[in-house]
Amino acid sequence: MTKIALVTGASAGFGEAIAHALASLQYDLILTARNEKKLQQVIQDIQTKNNVEIFPLIFDIQDFEACEKAIQSIPDSFKQIDVLVNNAGLAVELEKIHTGAIEDWERMINTNVKGLLYMSRLITPQMVERKKGHIINIGSISSREVYVGGNVYCATKHAVLALSQGMRMDLLPFGIKVTHVSPGAAETEFSITRFHGDVEKAKKVYDGFEPLVADDIANVVSYVVSLPERVCINEISFTCTAQFNGTIIKELT
Repeated sequence: MTKIALVTGASAGFGEAIAHALASLQYDLILTARNEKKLQQVIQDIQTKNNVEIFPLIFDIQDFEACEKAIQSIPDSFKQIDVLVNNAGLAVELEKIHTGAIEDWERMINTNVKGLLYMSRLITPQMVERKKGHIINIGSISSREVYVGGNVYCATKHAVLALSQGMRMDLLPFGIKVTHVSPGAAETEFSITRFHGDVEKAKKVYDGFEPLVADDIANVVSYVVSLPERVCINEISFTCTAQFNGTIIKELT
């Protein structure tokens, strides 16, 4: 029987790469995004390489009613979701606590924490009923540390770690796996989003070293979902070779 995976934030970055990786494992996919045009391009690219079925959902994960309506629209053939990848997330700016913009804080909290909660609450009941499923929450090495200007972003990723651990406890009696994936610095659209589209400023974040790329995260997700039923990776943390943590990075010359 074909397995089904739902990936949030699938129109770019980690989500796009994860969607490609799961398709190569012959998962049929439910892919979510806000940008319909970009998501349709991702779907087209995947289906030129893989014989899989894909159901797109266009909505804003910050809005619970929109999440609920989207999940209710999933056709019966896609309703038995085996893997939920809570990938949608972002960082906005690097302001200190006394200068941070409330709208930036709310955007990070609503996406990184509330969106993850909304999707998990809507998907887990059928996993509990079937006593089968796997939730993968994309966190960050910032789930366990803090850096200057990262106050609220790091707080949201600390929350993702706590929620992952709480989910693992709550869902343990039902045989459901929960994995918290914690990557370090990765060059995607992440920094472009953080700096409101300033590409040059985003590029400077990775000056002097070779960061992770989206495919590195996708490869880890592929590994985690390919393990036997008896094995659950509770948490996996990794960085590029040049990085130790959020503040110690070797500039290669």
